Amino acid sequence: MSSTIWSVDDHLEDILGAIRPLDPIELQLPDAQGCVLVEDVTAPVALPPFDNSSMDGYAVRTADVAGASEKFPAVLTVIGDVPAGGGGLPTVGPGQAARIMTGAPLPPGAEAVVPVEWTDGGTGGGAATTMRPAGEAPEGASGEVRVHRPAEARAHVRARGSDVQAGDLALEEGTVLGPPQIGLLAAIGRGSVRVRPRPRVVVLSTGSELVQPGEELGEGQIYDSNSFALCAAARDAGALSYRVGAVTDDAEVLRATIEDQLIRADLLVTTGGVSVGAYDVVKEALASVGDVDVPGSGIDFRKLAMQPGKPQGFGSIGPEHTPLLALPGNPVSSYVSFELFVRPAIRALMGLKDVHRPKARALLKADNPLTSPAGKRQFLRGVYDPESGTVSPVGGSGSHLIAALAHADCLIVVPEPDTSAEPGAEVEVVLLG
Repeated sequence: MSSTIWSVDDHLEDILGAIRPLDPIELQLPDAQGCVLVEDVTAPVALPPFDNSSMDGYAVRTADVAGASEKFPAVLTVIGDVPAGGGGLPTVGPGQAARIMTGAPLPPGAEAVVPVEWTDGGTGGGAATTMRPAGEAPEGASGEVRVHRPAEARAHVRARGSDVQAGDLALEEGTVLGPPQIGLLAAIGRGSVRVRPRPRVVVLSTGSELVQPGEELGEGQIYDSNSFALCAAARDAGALSYRVGAVTDDAEVLRATIEDQLIRADLLVTTGGVSVGAYDVVKEALASVGDVDVPGSGIDFRKLAMQPGKPQGFGSIGPEHTPLLALPGNPVSSYVSFELFVRPAIRALMGLKDVHRPKARALLKADNPLTSPAGKRQFLRGVYDPESGTVSPVGGSGSHLIAALAHADCLIVVPEPDTSAEPGAEVEVVLLG
């Protein structure tokens, strides 16, 4: 245990200084979601790759429908169908039209598309509301169509390359691949991409008093909530997370469990057992593991000038020097510690440039001043209202108040020199959602 009191910033800097982004790998598109691109992607093809119709209707020459009206419709000969994905396009000559479906290529000779609603649909009656299916109405693909409105050149035509030109930069290195980006990659024909994989985070909670939800509580026992909350937080940060059920207060069992988990971990997170009690087994299990097993690794247990979350541990373990962050066991302490230290570490493993939650300035909306211990940076739960630019505290400062945490969407920061924050004062807030 370090005797030095660490600041929040120094502890975070130490963590981020030791984290290296994961090595890039090639992944198929479904597996690349949530990953960070490590290459610029240029479009090998134009999007759309050909002029195509944005409507169901008729491909026409503009001269043939000039001056058309319901009273004096343009009467055109229908020469065939142009379905999406079809080949063998008919050529539209003077006085002719082709039935065309949305997304179908504009046939040679045609200059515009008139929507079916501007026509009689080939029925000889009034304005059509829809096209009859080709199989049910073969006469709709031939015969005549009456067009009730004129169309300008290129009307209802999506131009080739109007979305992306061949050779354009489609996605930049550093882009996080969400659903729209995955869709774009598929649209330009990329089946796989080079990315940094999502980090694998293993979360272990410790404590003989912990019982899994759904089981009966015995005397002196509580439900294990931390491992569920931190696993969810790791997924929210972009990681693949694995939860290990509560490990009993036995140093050898804990050490063996951690060593078993190393094979599937890019980052290990423990919660509980890092304070100064007689049963704080994380320190006992890990304090000398670096010296014994792998030179250069080991866990440093520290006291931080913060509330909640004073006891923290950080280091690496195992042959791959897998980073390990040891968090306190109180629910609010562990979650605040995750947001401040683990989430940035996950984002750094992903190769993201900005690893921090967004921050804002807000006016404190409270009935009484907020108090804070001198020399410590306090993080209080709050509800932020961006419209009014105010933040209201939720619950008290106790590190066990998990119900208040569930209703908070930000952390109110009271800096180290301040012992209070008055109602109406401007404060910094860390936005959590």
